[in-house]
Amino acid sequence: MNDVLARLSELIEKRKSADPTSSYVAKLYAKGMDSILKKIGEEATETVIAAKGGNKEEIIHETADLWFHTLIMLAKADLKPQDVLEELARREGLSGIAEKESRPK
Repeated sequence: MNDVLARLSELIEKRKSADPTSSYVAKLYAKGMDSILKKIGEEATETVIAAKGGNKEEIIHETADLWFHTLIMLAKADLKPQDVLEELARREGLSGIAEKESRPK
Protein backbone atom coordinates (compact mmCIF):
# COMPACT_ATOMS: atom_id res chain seq x y z
CA MET A 1 0.00 0.00 0.00
CA ASN A 2 2.84 2.39 0.78
CA ASP A 3 4.05 2.01 -2.81
CA VAL A 4 0.71 3.08 -4.28
CA LEU A 5 0.48 6.09 -1.98
CA ALA A 6 4.08 7.06 -2.72
CA ARG A 7 3.52 6.80 -6.48
CA LEU A 8 0.34 8.87 -6.30
CA SER A 9 2.11 11.44 -4.16
CA GLU A 10 4.91 11.71 -6.71
CA LEU A 11 2.40 12.06 -9.54
CA ILE A 12 0.56 14.82 -7.66
CA GLU A 13 3.87 16.62 -7.08
CA LYS A 14 4.57 16.53 -10.83
CA ARG A 15 1.08 17.59 -11.85
CA LYS A 16 0.53 20.39 -9.36
CA SER A 17 2.71 22.73 -11.42
CA ALA A 18 1.28 21.61 -14.78
CA ASP A 19 -1.05 23.68 -16.92
CA PRO A 20 -4.39 23.90 -15.06
CA THR A 21 -6.24 23.57 -18.37
CA SER A 22 -4.73 20.13 -18.92
CA SER A 23 -4.41 18.75 -15.37
CA TYR A 24 -7.17 18.33 -12.80
CA VAL A 25 -4.59 18.29 -9.99
CA ALA A 26 -3.02 21.54 -11.23
CA LYS A 27 -6.44 23.15 -11.60
CA LEU A 28 -7.48 22.23 -8.07
CA TYR A 29 -4.06 23.07 -6.64
CA ALA A 30 -4.13 26.52 -8.28
CA LYS A 31 -7.51 27.26 -6.68
CA GLY A 32 -5.93 26.89 -3.25
CA MET A 33 -6.49 25.07 -0.01
CA ASP A 34 -10.10 26.17 0.47
CA SER A 35 -11.12 24.57 -2.84
CA ILE A 36 -9.20 21.41 -2.00
CA LEU A 37 -10.88 21.20 1.40
CA LYS A 38 -14.31 21.78 -0.16
CA LYS A 39 -13.65 18.88 -2.52
CA ILE A 40 -12.60 16.66 0.40
CA GLY A 41 -15.84 17.55 2.17
CA GLU A 42 -17.84 16.62 -0.92
CA GLU A 43 -16.00 13.33 -1.31
CA ALA A 44 -16.39 12.52 2.40
CA THR A 45 -20.15 13.07 2.12
CA GLU A 46 -20.32 10.87 -0.99
CA THR A 47 -18.34 8.18 0.84
CA VAL A 48 -20.78 8.24 3.76
CA ILE A 49 -23.76 8.01 1.39
CA ALA A 50 -22.14 5.10 -0.45
CA ALA A 51 -21.45 3.29 2.82
CA LYS A 52 -25.02 3.80 3.99
CA GLY A 53 -26.23 2.37 0.67
CA GLY A 54 -24.06 -0.69 1.16
CA ASN A 55 -22.90 -1.02 -2.46
CA LYS A 56 -19.29 -2.20 -2.17
CA GLU A 57 -18.25 -0.90 -5.59
CA GLU A 58 -19.58 2.57 -4.76
CA ILE A 59 -17.86 2.51 -1.37
CA ILE A 60 -14.54 1.63 -3.02
CA HIS A 61 -14.96 4.28 -5.73
CA GLU A 62 -15.91 7.06 -3.32
CA THR A 63 -13.21 6.13 -0.81
CA ALA A 64 -10.62 6.22 -3.62
CA ASP A 65 -11.85 9.73 -4.55
CA LEU A 66 -11.63 10.80 -0.90
CA TRP A 67 -8.12 9.43 -0.48
CA PHE A 68 -6.95 11.00 -3.75
CA HIS A 69 -8.20 14.44 -2.78
CA THR A 70 -6.70 14.02 0.67
CA LEU A 71 -3.34 13.37 -1.01
CA ILE A 72 -3.74 16.67 -2.86
CA MET A 73 -4.41 18.40 0.47
CA LEU A 74 -1.31 16.82 1.99
CA ALA A 75 0.78 18.04 -0.97
CA LYS A 76 -0.60 21.56 -0.57
CA ALA A 77 0.38 21.43 3.12
CA ASP A 78 3.89 20.19 2.20
CA LEU A 79 3.22 16.78 3.75
CA LYS A 80 3.62 13.27 2.40
CA PRO A 81 1.51 10.13 2.86
CA GLN A 82 4.46 8.73 4.81
CA ASP A 83 3.87 11.37 7.49
CA VAL A 84 0.36 10.01 8.06
CA LEU A 85 1.50 6.40 7.88
CA GLU A 86 4.12 7.09 10.55
CA GLU A 87 1.45 8.58 12.80
CA LEU A 88 -0.76 5.52 12.28
CA ALA A 89 2.20 3.29 13.12
CA ARG A 90 2.81 5.32 16.27
CA ARG A 91 -0.80 4.73 17.32
CA GLU A 92 -0.73 1.02 16.57
CA GLY A 93 -1.53 -0.97 19.67
CA LEU A 94 -2.75 2.06 21.61
CA SER A 95 -6.26 2.39 22.91
CA GLY A 96 -8.09 5.05 20.91
CA ILE A 97 -9.18 6.64 24.17
CA ALA A 98 -5.64 6.71 25.58
CA GLU A 99 -4.21 8.06 22.33
CA LYS A 100 -6.73 10.89 22.20
CA GLU A 101 -6.05 11.79 25.85
CA SER A 102 -2.31 11.95 25.14
CA ARG A 103 -2.68 14.68 22.52
CA PRO A 104 -1.66 18.23 23.47
CA LYS A 105 -4.63 20.36 24.41
